[in-house]
Amino acid sequence: MNVKRSAPFVIFLFTVLLGGGFILFSALRSNPDEASIQPVEEPEVVVTPREYGLSLDSFHVTQATVSRNEFLSNILQRYQISLSEIALLSEKAKPVFDVRKIAAGNSYAIFTPKEADSNARAAYFVYQPNPVDYVVYDLRDSMRVYTGKHPVTTRMKTVSGMIRSSLYETFRQGGANPTLSMQFAEIYGWVVNFYAIKQGDWFKVQYEQSYVKGEPVGTGRIVSALFSHEGKKYSAFYFEADSAGKGEYYDEDGRSLRRAFLKAPLKYSRITSRYSLSRFHPVQKRWKAHLGTDFAAPTGTPIVATGTGVVTESAYSKYNGNYVKIRHNGTYTTQYLHMSKRAVKRGQHVSQGEVIGYVGSTGLATGPHVCYRFWKNGHQVDALKQHFPPAEPIADSLRPAFERQVAAARQVLAGIPVDMDPEGPEEELAMR
Repeated sequence: MNVKRSAPFVIFLFTVLLGGGFILFSALRSNPDEASIQPVEEPEVVVTPREYGLSLDSFHVTQATVSRNEFLSNILQRYQISLSEIALLSEKAKPVFDVRKIAAGNSYAIFTPKEADSNARAAYFVYQPNPVDYVVYDLRDSMRVYTGKHPVTTRMKTVSGMIRSSLYETFRQGGANPTLSMQFAEIYGWVVNFYAIKQGDWFKVQYEQSYVKGEPVGTGRIVSALFSHEGKKYSAFYFEADSAGKGEYYDEDGRSLRRAFLKAPLKYSRITSRYSLSRFHPVQKRWKAHLGTDFAAPTGTPIVATGTGVVTESAYSKYNGNYVKIRHNGTYTTQYLHMSKRAVKRGQHVSQGEVIGYVGSTGLATGPHVCYRFWKNGHQVDALKQHFPPAEPIADSLRPAFERQVAAARQVLAGIPVDMDPEGPEEELAMR
């Protein structure tokens, strides 16, 4: 073959192919709308309604509440579960949730197959010990037991109020769960005497509120607060100062609100008699010293240790009735009189806030109360007039983070209004 003659032909063919490809490519680029693009149909997503993680398409669900003196066996026998099966189920449930803890007043649900009649055998029994947690008892051939949780959402809320009747009632009137007042009192329990709160005292609180299915559950945690008592303002900011996620409350300068001693051995009560060197005794009908503070409360109210220490006496005497005495260190000792029942023994170590007995009227007493006595360096003193240094302040390394958190919280507190209408005469109020 003559190479010289074929070369022009090859060049010509290459030129034609290159030009045709360029024209085709240009047409496609300049007319994208004319390109053949087939629409892709998105598959329809069908969401199956579920409750407790179980499909509602397949079951009828019966919601009910555990009645008084009703047990798992009473409930399941009504849904064709035999006693032998209930015994097996109870045994399998022990590592997960003991069926003996099923309590009256809590809710449960029974799942029965939709295609079956009204007397159908239950497929699942679901028990709710609280609004968040639930226990699923699979009653089918597997007979297994497992737990679950409802999704929980948390929102920040605020409440404020001027005290006119009681702290508890003021929280309720502000639209918050009134039990939030108990947490509030515990936060300030080291620095404020809640047995002498007065009309005109006021507070602002920012707190977390949890919700399940749009309904509030529990009381949440107080994030920040401002409390005005007898004209003095006390701030409290929750801050987690350790890596374990355990936090406590500090004032705006980073000083812990926690002290060596609580202000009182009862959470809620009223003072009926104060420390005095001359008081007319209601039983002995004569003037004598009263070297303690009396807190009245219903019989059976828990009495707590105001500080950590060792029980040196847990006994009964003619005048003191049932009493407990605690040595906290070489300086301080406390004593708690007239208990209906003692809960600790001599030599036992107790922590601050631990229950050591219950309010009563044993010994020389006219009614149920606890007489709280306080020793400093061997001498009895007025417990309510003692001042103690706070616990460790915020570490320097954490102060920038703490100050940023406080700055944000103070802005929120500043924007919370308080109804300052002072109604009624000023008087000491009971924590109730």
